[in-house]
Amino acid sequence: MDKSDEGELGPNPVDRHVGLRIRMRRKELGISQERLAESIGLTFQQVQKYERAANRVSASKLWEMSRALHTNVSYFYEGLGGDGDAHGANLPREAMQDFLMTPEGIELASLFPRINRARVRRKILDLVRAMAGEPDPLEP
Repeated sequence: MDKSDEGELGPNPVDRHVGLRIRMRRKELGISQERLAESIGLTFQQVQKYERAANRVSASKLWEMSRALHTNVSYFYEGLGGDGDAHGANLPREAMQDFLMTPEGIELASLFPRINRARVRRKILDLVRAMAGEPDPLEP
């Protein structure tokens, strides 16, 4: 990636989103970076760079990646939306993407929806909110 594309704000939010979606899909399928890299003719370090948005994914590599991850190219753009600008004005989304790029974020995002009891999910949110020092938005 050309450093002029990064500016002072870091990687472009679209590149960050695509990298996050690559990682999420790979983890969902239980595929290692090494295995994905091998299937598309790259090194695992290059896959790491794509996932962190340190490098941009070319159109042809994204196409190959979609085939290797058994999805379509549009999957990598899902949830991107059009309301944030291309240079990071959407800070809550970036913070969420940063969190989801961590092993804990990926694990939490995959396990939380499996909790079937709404009351238990609510209690977990209450706990996390309390630990973060955030007020409950439902309380006056």
